[in-house]
Amino acid sequence: MIATLTGLGLSSAAGLNAYIPLLAVGLIARFTDLLPLGAAWQWLEHPVTLVSLTVLLVIEFAADKLPALDSLNDAVQTVIRPSAGGITFGAGASAVDLTELTGTASASASAAETGDGVSWLPVIAGMVIALAFHAAKTLARPVLNSVSFGMAAPVVSFLEDVASFVTSLVAILLPLLILVVFPLMVATGVWAVRRRRRRRAERVEQDGAPAGWRGRLGRGGR
Repeated sequence: MIATLTGLGLSSAAGLNAYIPLLAVGLIARFTDLLPLGAAWQWLEHPVTLVSLTVLLVIEFAADKLPALDSLNDAVQTVIRPSAGGITFGAGASAVDLTELTGTASASASAAETGDGVSWLPVIAGMVIALAFHAAKTLARPVLNSVSFGMAAPVVSFLEDVASFVTSLVAILLPLLILVVFPLMVATGVWAVRRRRRRRAERVEQDGAPAGWRGRLGRGGR
């Protein structure tokens, strides 16, 4: 249960920022005994890995704050964030009981493991979770940029980074709190997607209205 919550929180955080949870796992595993990694994941705490992740984090931190680059960055991250989600779930929850994820007998765990001891079901679960959060982020950002003329991009991006950082720490240090944090993140993602759909419907309605009515529709019909 605890291992599953840890993986769930880390993969959710990876959907917002790929490098923060990876760095959190690597740094905590290297400098503390709170998160001992299995042999298959110990490369995450290697100094070369940590330095590389730090450089990539700085690059994304800057790119995601600029309205002209954030959408391009999200497109590039479509592969990276789900991959990070799979890695963090697998590393942070290497002892996940597969019955918690699939409801099948734990004996099937050996069938999902490779020769190096990596169980792929947690990795796949982490990829799916991270992809879902990444999709919500990617859909919401253009709407926020359009309604704020790009002014909201740095603020929203910073809040996403904070959410990723806090969720990563909670997942590792206080995993039971993920029972509260994860539903809040899901609710926020659902709201963002609905907001995008509403804005798109309003835009279609305005484009289809006579010219004299477009101003009224833009002001809510008043």
